[in-house]
Amino acid sequence: MSYQLSEINRMAACAPETFLAEADAAFQEKICAAADKIANNLRQSPIVLLSGPSGSGKTTSALKLDQELTRRGIRTHTISMDNYFRPISPEYTPRTSDGLYDLESPLCMDMDLLNEHFDALNRGEEICVPYYDFARNLRDTSRCQPIRLQKDEVVVFEGIHALNDDLGGAHPEAFKIYLSARSNMMDGSETVFKGTWIRLTRRSVRDMNFRGSDVTTTFALWANVRRGEKLYISPFKHRANYIFDSSLPYEVSVMKNYAMPLLEAVPQENVRRKELLDLIDGFQGFHPIDPELVPPASLIREFIGGGIYDYS
Repeated sequence: MSYQLSEINRMAACAPETFLAEADAAFQEKICAAADKIANNLRQSPIVLLSGPSGSGKTTSALKLDQELTRRGIRTHTISMDNYFRPISPEYTPRTSDGLYDLESPLCMDMDLLNEHFDALNRGEEICVPYYDFARNLRDTSRCQPIRLQKDEVVVFEGIHALNDDLGGAHPEAFKIYLSARSNMMDGSETVFKGTWIRLTRRSVRDMNFRGSDVTTTFALWANVRRGEKLYISPFKHRANYIFDSSLPYEVSVMKNYAMPLLEAVPQENVRRKELLDLIDGFQGFHPIDPELVPPASLIREFIGGGIYDYS
């Protein structure tokens, strides 16, 4: 799927509120369709696996699914698979060809514990979801979360490796979702803003707003993130029962307000200056939209802030 720059700019200039409302309604329809499919699969399994690359909006999508399933009388527990991370150590953590820790690898996850918990939940048994403290690089057993599923309850496991062979492949009964910002922005037949740029922009703005990381750091990590996607995430998307696009046609026009100052402030001597200039050039043709017009429930509030969802 793609969006045409001329139509984006026409709506951004003439009817931005209508533009945003229509785009968000279209995204909500995808969430509703996923909720219906999950409900129909409940007899097979109460487990939902939600995967997608970095910057896809997995967390907001999981929260929106929770709301829609609740409306259907299904209580939802949402669990971040980050909590199943293994402590970084020479014993468990794989390395890249450069000798660095490969933190994108599924081998960083405790797959044995995840599979054990999936089996227990399917049997109606209680599990204790671990809590991983990234600041201290350890699993904090004092903060584990007990869960036992009752009738008409599901658990959504959200993480980049949810569809991996050792997890999603081992549980064919689970309902599997893959999402990503996949749409390019086009000027006629020419791509002016790639779908991968949308995810990079989301991540850059989020990292600056909420993680204390500047855009140069995000760009420095991006090549390894993309390498991990190609090796560990995209090859398993065919396992999904439902795939949908999380890009929004208005978001480049909104993100322009945040991204351009960040990108333009990067020093000329930065080694990734060429990539930064390409992204700056991509933003140039988009008519800006005031972020104040973005609804509080919009997916991109995950990245710019000011939304209704709790991401803590």
